Amino acid sequence: MTKAETETARQTASGSSFYWAMRLLPEERREAMYAIYRFCRAVDDIADDPDTPALSRNTELLSWRGGVSALYRGENAGRAAFLGAAVEQFGLREADFLSVIEGMEMDASGAMIAPDLATLDRYCDCVASAVGRLSIKVFGMDEAPGFALARHLGRALQLTNILRDLDEDADMGRLYLPREFLESASIPLGTPSQVIAQPAVDPVCRGLAELAVHQYRDAERIMQTRPRGDLRPCRLMGAVYSAILARMQQRGWLAPRKRTRIPKIVLIALVLRHAFTK
Repeated sequence: MTKAETETARQTASGSSFYWAMRLLPEERREAMYAIYRFCRAVDDIADDPDTPALSRNTELLSWRGGVSALYRGENAGRAAFLGAAVEQFGLREADFLSVIEGMEMDASGAMIAPDLATLDRYCDCVASAVGRLSIKVFGMDEAPGFALARHLGRALQLTNILRDLDEDADMGRLYLPREFLESASIPLGTPSQVIAQPAVDPVCRGLAELAVHQYRDAERIMQTRPRGDLRPCRLMGAVYSAILARMQQRGWLAPRKRTRIPKIVLIALVLRHAFTK
């Protein structure tokens, strides 16, 4: 990316949970992560645009697919051209970029309304673990431990996001809580807003939180083996999001809900703790 493009991506990321994790990296790795973030933000904005019909959003995402594929064929990549330097320097895989787009297509098509567990797992792999697989290349990890870490930590982070964003997602007509959990709690499948208003949604969310906890533990076990690479962003993201999850578990998910955040002083402490431990 150009310096101007990098600065734009940095400013956009500064409002996200990923900003401090990316700031821990040396410049060349940080710029590659900004490129990945810019890509993810671009396709996510398409999927989340409420003013654009689903067909048009899917057409836009198809255009991104074409751009990514052209990049790997050495052709004119159009809007995806800014990814070229990171792809070449860190060996980023085409399949992972396409998986991210697949996840956005799932959102854009309206498929994510009480998905079954298998569909939810595929969605988490696309929108989170695939980003992790791109990221661990930038972090300098070997693929075997890196992809395993991406699998577990990506799912943990995404499940935490789902539990944190129940109301925001319902406003967009989305409900990521798994169908099997809702059926076990005898919650009728109405609109997303109707579903999350049910008192029984609390044990449903607690069950999903337990799945996330297991994923955090699996990710931590991999990091404790101290595989090659700069694991500071992974450690920081795991610490921040597991802290958010713990606060939600303490508060519960009964309506009315308030979006859970960790205090700034806690965030700063976590950044300082993980900034010097690779």
